Amino acid sequence: MRTLIQPAFAPAALLAAALSVTPALALNNKSYVSGSGGDLNDCATVATACATLGTALFNTTPGGEITVVDTGNYGVVVISQSVHITNDGGGEASLLGLRPVIIDAGPGDVVSLRGWVIDGIGLGAFGVFAGQASAVHIQNCVIRNFTGTAVGPQFGILYEPPTAGQLFVSNTIILNNGSTAGTGGIVVRLLQASGSANVVLDRVHLENNAVGLLVDGSRVAGNGAHVVIRDSVVSGNALDGIRAFSLSGNAPAFLVVERTAAVSNGGTGIVADGPRATMLLSGNVVSRNGAGIGAVNSGQLISYGNNKVNNNLGPDGTPTGSFSPI
Repeated sequence: MRTLIQPAFAPAALLAAALSVTPALALNNKSYVSGSGGDLNDCATVATACATLGTALFNTTPGGEITVVDTGNYGVVVISQSVHITNDGGGEASLLGLRPVIIDAGPGDVVSLRGWVIDGIGLGAFGVFAGQASAVHIQNCVIRNFTGTAVGPQFGILYEPPTAGQLFVSNTIILNNGSTAGTGGIVVRLLQASGSANVVLDRVHLENNAVGLLVDGSRVAGNGAHVVIRDSVVSGNALDGIRAFSLSGNAPAFLVVERTAAVSNGGTGIVADGPRATMLLSGNVVSRNGAGIGAVNSGQLISYGNNKVNNNLGPDGTPTGSFSPI
């Protein structure tokens, strides 16, 4: 939330201040950004659109909306309040930089991003970092090219909620991110025992990253992460396609993988690593990976008996258990 710092008045100035008060500028319920806009504008109309997303956010009331007028590069943004940032047909709206989107809002805040191209141009650390917020919604976006090893680990989306949080990603392509085993397309991990993550990934493409999707509960104890990925494609990643990882006594990494293709990944298509790493598998295709499916270090892969796992370069693998379809 925005913090306003009031200036300190000398006693002699108090009376004058009381007699002559300049009204504060009103915030907009709806603000606009444009490639031809200016950051000295008030962002309140299309004609007075701002040039960068950060300026528009400063001029927008919490819970309000920011709309893209036309094609442009809109800088980087730190989001500290509820807001809905939308590009529905205005042209290619880009956020470029080392860390273009940081979400650090309040416990009850809701943030949504729709229709953005978020690009690290081969130098960036992460496209979207989501920390504190009640819920984060990402729709119809492209997140790419966060491979800059000089600025730390690289991620398309890094989700680290310090308290209970929700992340929803749909109709989004996340490609060419990460360079090492702990980095990649989407990484969900808990660094505080008070954190918990409920994540739904629907019609998401995770392509040509280091790891496609990593859910990591190994850092702390707690409620951990619960992730659903459905109707998605995880392909061409250099290492594992979908990986759940945890350690004994630490938070669970639990996934439901449904109607998803894990194909042509360099490592294992779907792998559960550790005694608190569990996946339920239903209706998936796992093919042409370095290995098909795997459960190591007491990880659990529970199949509903309707997955197609074949034609992998190494072993296809077998589940550790099964459910009968209802």
